[in-house]
Amino acid sequence: MEWDSEVDVIIAGGGGGGLIAALTCAQAGLEIALFEKTKHLLGNTAASAGMIPACSTEFQRQLGIDDSVEKMTADILMKNHNESDPALVRALATVSGEMVEWINDSLQIEMSVVLEFKYPGHSALRMHAPPSRSGLELMKKLKRNVNRLENIYLLLQSSLEKLIQDDNGHVIGIEVSSSEGTQYIKGKKVVIATNGFGGNKELVKQHIPEIAVAAYFGYEANTGEGMEAGIAAGAATKSLTAYQGHAGINENTGLLVTWGTIMMGGFYINRLGERFANETQGYSEFTCEVLKQPEQYGYIIYDERIHRNLLPIEDYKQLAEMEAYKTAETVEALAQEIQVDVERLSFTFMNYRHQQDGQADAFGRKVFDENLEAPFYAIKVIPALFHTQGGLLINQHAQVLDTNGCVIPNVYAVGGSAVGISGNHAFGYLSGNGLLTALGFGRIAGLHIVESLTEEKRRAIL
Repeated sequence: MEWDSEVDVIIAGGGGGGLIAALTCAQAGLEIALFEKTKHLLGNTAASAGMIPACSTEFQRQLGIDDSVEKMTADILMKNHNESDPALVRALATVSGEMVEWINDSLQIEMSVVLEFKYPGHSALRMHAPPSRSGLELMKKLKRNVNRLENIYLLLQSSLEKLIQDDNGHVIGIEVSSSEGTQYIKGKKVVIATNGFGGNKELVKQHIPEIAVAAYFGYEANTGEGMEAGIAAGAATKSLTAYQGHAGINENTGLLVTWGTIMMGGFYINRLGERFANETQGYSEFTCEVLKQPEQYGYIIYDERIHRNLLPIEDYKQLAEMEAYKTAETVEALAQEIQVDVERLSFTFMNYRHQQDGQADAFGRKVFDENLEAPFYAIKVIPALFHTQGGLLINQHAQVLDTNGCVIPNVYAVGGSAVGISGNHAFGYLSGNGLLTALGFGRIAGLHIVESLTEEKRRAIL
């Protein structure tokens, strides 16, 4: 075969996982070809809140937060009812702290522990994020690091078509299509970081019919090419029914309404003015609860205290600047503002506010924080699919496995391209699982590639 170019490492996909893998390898002096099918380096990471779960970090220690690999692993497995591979979970929990500190210290991207609230299912404050609490800020600064390194060759509008294998089944390169035609790139290692198939309606209908009617709010380029390229090369897949939904998308702006509105004491109503489920079970599985409601939308109800506490979060700050919510001094006036039945909303408020902290209500909710006090806020939200959580089967080094459970040499998968750690259902998604599998497996793959190629060079010398 005639190759158009040859590098040490090929990375398909310029989202968070791809950039972390590229930076890890490039810092070790390897030559990287980074291909992104769109015009921009964004991906689902840019659409996220930029919050990475990590344990045993220096940031936590300075705040006296007691956390560990064991606790983080247990939290993830408890949330997904032990449906995911414990080895993958532990590998991510183990690398998480080192990775966040590396992002802060080596990449010079300021990180800190999110103290405003604790997401459902986490037993410790372990979310780490940039100051704006914005995935877009994280991606911009990762891109800045990529642009500084001369050994990362970035090619936009270049799409992975297939993996190229030798006669032994070893991956030795990729076929890429762009406006310039088809190119064949040779590489010692290949990382698939093209995310999942959330933007492919047919694949979503096939594998996750329960969420197929919801709007898709992930990156539009996530249409499953990476997974399909892996399958064509003999890879196995797992947990294709898993996904992250979110019940809190503001339809008018397309912005994420942070679930902090709920965890600080707010609640969710349908268009009739009634609560219908436990909001603190998790925003992913709550998505399907909303889809069961009349006209499949609702409102998050909260107050001035919560509003002020959330202003440092970039997405919410933008919502506030656009006045995307309604506000009123009384429950009756709020009902009129959002056009729901006054008596029903009043009844909902009365029953919600009379719950005692620590006691479960009729829906099983125990987390109420403080009572809501006027002025009250309401923001209209819809349920959405964010990204799929199943994909190519990998081991704890992010190496892709075939249908016999054996490593397909030289190819890795990270983020939504790979099987995640959310089990097989929406309820298995623990907040941060998406970024953790993207960035965490990106880091794991990069470190393993560096170690492998270094060992290969050492053996060659000997």
